Amino acid sequence: MPKSEALEILRRVFGYESFRGEQQDIVEHVIDGGDALVLMPTGGGKSMCYQIPSLVREGTGIVVSPLIALMQDQVDALTELGVSAAYLNSSQDWREARAVEQRFLAGELDLLYVAPERLLTERCLDLLSRGRLALFAIDEAHCVSQWGHDFRPEYLGLSMLQERWPQVPRIALTATATEETRREIAQRLALTDARHFVSSFDRPNIRYRIVEKDDVRRQLLAMIRAEHEGEAGIVYCLSRARVEETADFLCRQGVQALPYHAGLSQAVRAENQSRFLREDGLVMVATIAFGMGIDKPDVRFVAHIDLPKSIEGYYQETGRAGRDGMPASAWLAYGLQDVVQQRRMLEESPGDETFKRRQGANLDAMLSLCETVSCRRQQLLAYFGQRIGPCGNCDTCLEPPESWDGTVAAQKLLSTIYRLWRERGQRYGAGHIIDILRGKRSEKITQQQHDTLSVFGVGADLSDKAWRSIMRQLLAQGLVMTDADGYGTLALTEASRAVLKGERQLMLRRESEKAARSSRASAKARPALLDLPPEALKVFEALRAWRAEIARHHGVPAYVIFHDATLREIALQAPESLEELGQISGVGSRKLEAYGEEILQRVLQPVL
Repeated sequence: MPKSEALEILRRVFGYESFRGEQQDIVEHVIDGGDALVLMPTGGGKSMCYQIPSLVREGTGIVVSPLIALMQDQVDALTELGVSAAYLNSSQDWREARAVEQRFLAGELDLLYVAPERLLTERCLDLLSRGRLALFAIDEAHCVSQWGHDFRPEYLGLSMLQERWPQVPRIALTATATEETRREIAQRLALTDARHFVSSFDRPNIRYRIVEKDDVRRQLLAMIRAEHEGEAGIVYCLSRARVEETADFLCRQGVQALPYHAGLSQAVRAENQSRFLREDGLVMVATIAFGMGIDKPDVRFVAHIDLPKSIEGYYQETGRAGRDGMPASAWLAYGLQDVVQQRRMLEESPGDETFKRRQGANLDAMLSLCETVSCRRQQLLAYFGQRIGPCGNCDTCLEPPESWDGTVAAQKLLSTIYRLWRERGQRYGAGHIIDILRGKRSEKITQQQHDTLSVFGVGADLSDKAWRSIMRQLLAQGLVMTDADGYGTLALTEASRAVLKGERQLMLRRESEKAARSSRASAKARPALLDLPPEALKVFEALRAWRAEIARHHGVPAYVIFHDATLREIALQAPESLEELGQISGVGSRKLEAYGEEILQRVLQPVL
């Protein structure tokens, strides 16, 4: 029976005893010829949902993948497992491509990876029509959504697969999609009759933390040194210049960091990505141009030093941490200027009103996540329609912030903006308004005679930091907006009226002193993977050194040979025979045969 064959392949090829979550239902559905739309979090095992059916069904599984690096990594990993896989992309010359085409036509390939723009060429379509197809897998399917954060126009043409090969099952997969995006994917890929499989979006191994900006590069450095010294991580920045500055800063401070953005040449981007995948402990500093399809399982942290534009983008990016299931961090530093900048960018964007309204809603949801006093994970998952209780593994659960009645403070701030405009016909940015509230007689204030305003000094009881937090929250709640003058000056909104008239109470977030201290300097945390007894740690390090040598020899990333989690389990279990080693999760028959004796030798004599 094909279904029992699927479980046998899972054990023999991939080295896992049982399927996780909905994997088995998805695999069986596709083996039976059904179409599927699969939402599964990063690290949840999406690739097996099409790889195993491709091995069970007659013919070759065609995988539509948007990135060359992702194709190469997946093919390397499958080859290590003894699976016959190949790819067709622009990195090959015509001889290499023709050799792959001939293997496909001869029925020698289990899986063939193709970029969407190549698949839609007449040459490729003609090639596929002459071979036998097991299925079509459309990876990173959210790229078809025109409202999404990773829209790829070439994905829009993939609906023709159903018209041309109606009998070949199709499976579309993504890690992030709201219900609305899900409907759009199904409609644009002609998967309206497909069965939907929606797994939990929760990644419980990731600890979410959002801190207030206060010299963000130093905060980032302190976080890396305290919690992730020598570990792989990704730092996301909003601009190319910020990427370069941050990567240079980290390198000067002794952290191995590489830049990645669209302004670098293709050769430099490819080299930096290759190094990040193949070397241990590198930090990639990047714009959102980096990351989709990155399979590196041992990324221990993802940091954002600028505010992401949407929760979908934020979730997708943070999901690149801890794919191996081990503890990882999602760290975001967020400040008043982020809110002002994002609001201004939105107002100045060339899109129509529908686009701006939708993007505004995305930003509002992201700001709400930053300012919440409740569990961050609860709010994050609720955005995707999933309800959970408090997670116990985010900053608001571990160090709950205070909630306070900020109505009077908000009235003072709104009144200052109002009086500047009403009495003087002037608009100013946040810094100047806060100076007026705190009664600072700066040169600018005295020149403008703003020290004669009735609101001058009415907020002297609160610190500059406290007022910036209030201002940030009023902007987040739409009670203040950036003016259309392009200078970041502030104006009231229609919603401000109810607060000024005392018709609306405002409960605001105030960071606890404990949380504020921990955001500046966290206690030194021992890397979770190294939290092993001394003897096991010795074996683990010996296995990592051996794996690095094998990976260099094969020209593949180390995790393609074995994940850290598998090496950790070997070190803990200390198997004494090939049979015992074969029982460990992640050790399939091909790898047992290829590496079993060498592993046992290092378990018995862990020489570094």
